[in-house]
Amino acid sequence: MKVALIHDHLAQAGGAEKVLKALTEMFPEAPIYTLLYEQKNVDKNFAGKKIETSIIQRLPGGVRHYKWYLFFMPMAVEFFDLREFDLVISDASAFAKGVITSPNTLHLCYCHTPTRYLWSDAHQYLNELKYNKWIKKIISLTLGRLRLWDYAAAQRVDYFLANSATVQKRISKYYRRDSEIIYPPVETDNFQIADLSQQSHQERYFLSGCRLAPYKRVDIVVQAFKALGDGFNLKIFGDGLDWPRLQRLAGRAANIEFLGRVSEDQKAELYAHALAFINPQEEDFGITAVEAMAAGRPVLAYRRGGATETVVENESGLFFNEQTPDAIMSLVRCFLEDLDSGRKVWDSRAIKAHADTYAVSEFKRRMFAFIKSKQALA
Repeated sequence: MKVALIHDHLAQAGGAEKVLKALTEMFPEAPIYTLLYEQKNVDKNFAGKKIETSIIQRLPGGVRHYKWYLFFMPMAVEFFDLREFDLVISDASAFAKGVITSPNTLHLCYCHTPTRYLWSDAHQYLNELKYNKWIKKIISLTLGRLRLWDYAAAQRVDYFLANSATVQKRISKYYRRDSEIIYPPVETDNFQIADLSQQSHQERYFLSGCRLAPYKRVDIVVQAFKALGDGFNLKIFGDGLDWPRLQRLAGRAANIEFLGRVSEDQKAELYAHALAFINPQEEDFGITAVEAMAAGRPVLAYRRGGATETVVENESGLFFNEQTPDAIMSLVRCFLEDLDSGRKVWDSRAIKAHADTYAVSEFKRRMFAFIKSKQALA
């Protein structure tokens, strides 16, 4: 069986790339087709793999400023010639699902979400663009054309896989397609439980972290801890476009520390020694929350999106219902009061055992079973 893997692009490293990495382990001989890649990302996770790129890779600014070519991406994906393959797996949150396959090829799409800026986040995306209203009008018209292509591209897929129930609902709403849920792989073996019994009050901290973008809502965590002040320490890992704004929000707050980009080993240590991980955003799935639980730490999460599927209330974490600084402040205070009084004892081993149900091995097992079942129908 000849297999090809299709990925949107390899210009960053995130949850989608972790899925692609697991797929390359499942099918080590499969080539990777992608719009473009940055060499450092390939060297880190896909060294030695055969990678086929689109013409965008060779255009001026095609790698560093790939968003310039947004409206050429559908055509670039359709140029990939996949006639020789029996199985095509697209790992997509945008254009990868639009590849054209032969009638005898089985095309499975592992969907992280229907294209955000075309569907669920379309209005937010336009509002956050730093252009005048006339340019935004032109862009909105162009996005309308892309939306038509995106819907048509979704009809080319034989079977959809959703990375959560949240995404499953979006696939149904925007693409009018059924899907089966297979949660993405989390490298839970990389995280271990630490002994916090000797940790002093001065050493205690809460943790938050991700790619720092406005929709991740780290701003409300910063505002909450700035108001909480001394005795409520916060560490934030990650970098991104929202970094300068978040630092301005924090001001001179001595209890808030920005760590920037950290290594996987550093991240594991941060999870293991945190009182709890704070997840303020609505995620499609939310790998960081599961990573924190894999280190035995509870998660304080906004009650929307993937966190409602991965966090078990009062067993592996707690929820706040409003995406506001006040809601976070109230939950953090209650969490510490219950912890210090002994009213609540978190079972780190049980939390980790729950996280292990999202391990890479479980993802591979379910993917192989799904593929086998659909090949039997072909």
